[in-house]
Amino acid sequence: QVQLVESGGGLVQPGGSLRLSCAASGFTLDYYAISWFRQAPGKEREGVACISSGLGNTYYADSVKGRFTVSSDHAKNTVYLQMNSLKPEDTADYYCAAIPGPRPCTTVTMTPSFIHYWGQGTQVTVSS
Repeated sequence: QVQLVESGGGLVQPGGSLRLSCAASGFTLDYYAISWFRQAPGKEREGVACISSGLGNTYYADSVKGRFTVSSDHAKNTVYLQMNSLKPEDTADYYCAAIPGPRPCTTVTMTPSFIHYWGQGTQVTVSS
């Protein structure tokens, strides 16, 4: 049974950092693309980052490029999203998501309708 559990959200000041974790079970990271999405109140869910560990490929939305870094730890079967230089507009619920593969990260893996499995989400608030 595929399961994704996010953690690490919270309240942070503008310019600060947070690291989100996505603990995966029921599958091996090598054979899935894992994406991070976010959804702010009143807005559509958007993809922000993706990692395809088996293919050594990552992909980022322009809005987070240079500030966010996605990585994976196969020993822990966990994917991380390191978020630096946070801005108030980064405030949202963040979700990790999985698509069976192996497949490269592209705009497809950043599109909600193509996602097979979702985590429950973790809230990130950037405010002074």
